[in-house]
Amino acid sequence: MTDYGIIAFATDQTIGPGAIARIVEEQGFESIWFPEHSHLPTASGGWPGGDQIPPGYARTIDQWVALGSALETTSTIRLGTGMTLVPQHDPIWLAKMAASVDHLSGGRLEVGVGYVWNRAELADHGIDFATRRQRTRESVELMRTLWSDDLATYSGEHVSMSESESWPKPIQEGGPPLVIGAGVGPRTLADLVGWADGWAPMYGRDDIAGKLPEVKAALTEAGRSLDSFSVSFFGLGPDPAAIEGALSFEPDRVVFGAGGATEEALAAQLSKIRSALPG
Repeated sequence: MTDYGIIAFATDQTIGPGAIARIVEEQGFESIWFPEHSHLPTASGGWPGGDQIPPGYARTIDQWVALGSALETTSTIRLGTGMTLVPQHDPIWLAKMAASVDHLSGGRLEVGVGYVWNRAELADHGIDFATRRQRTRESVELMRTLWSDDLATYSGEHVSMSESESWPKPIQEGGPPLVIGAGVGPRTLADLVGWADGWAPMYGRDDIAGKLPEVKAALTEAGRSLDSFSVSFFGLGPDPAAIEGALSFEPDRVVFGAGGATEEALAAQLSKIRSALPG
């Protein structure tokens, strides 16, 4: 059975993230996801979705502040990051923030992992674009060590940590699920098989028809159970034909974009989405 979630840009021009999450939960959706961008350099140019970066990318409320607000106004809905730009973070702090949200929410966090597409944004954080994938993998390994071990240590080429203690631990055993939000090439496929708990492509942009069978075959070959690996399609709107096409792949989750400057505007968008769903 496919679940339905919402990704929303919470900004200084929308209702607050707590209100967004509450309304999404009240409308019966399974999950709420918040994106992040630290800033938007004017030299950014285009983005994977086109030539013009949407203005909301420069106005997002901090992702972890948004999740902290959302966990206080909800009780059952899954809380997701869509996506966390892992190479731009200190992984020790990121592990602490994620563990705190998972702990306080009763184990409802999922972390969408982004490698970072905006070269200028990453450069302002002092990170070489060519190292972003290895930094992501090492950061994930460090975080999982902190989430699991009472005495944790990590040594990598780009990130490291001396023997350390860190609590709270996440409620979810081993930490929150980590899902990669990227199109699939050889390096992403290796990460999906090597350390990810799921794949979260953009429907209509990433090659799902061509790559989903490849991902499943690689997981099976590596001895991983498909039952413990989630597939979530992001970026759909209230288009019945597109929804029908997405559901033909039998994903675990479909995530729709929605938002609004008022509670009434958000509720109207969610109602429109629900009316487009099958059944």
